[in-house]
Amino acid sequence: MTSHQQREELDRKAREGETVIPGGTGGKSLEAQEHMTEGRSQGGKTRKEQIGTEGYQEMCRKGGLSTNDKSGGEHAVEEGVPIDENKFKTRQRG
Repeated sequence: MTSHQQREELDRKAREGETVIPGGTGGKSLEAQEHMTEGRSQGGKTRKEQIGTEGYQEMCRKGGLSTNDKSGGEHAVEEGVPIDENKFKTRQRG
């Protein structure tokens, strides 16, 4: 199967609602899923630049504690995990 044939097959599956690119959930075509993946990656990089590495790690720590029934903040309080939300506020430029 050629590269062109593979792309056509992936595009067909995407149009049927299947996620064919990791991170492309919700894209209605192969191209849309590729763009979604690029955008999500770029968004994370931009956020990390805005709040710094330490803030980004703190934000991920909180997000990692979340479940379907409780937010990461609620779990952190219950389990006594310290989360410094000041670290993931957007830094002032200047």
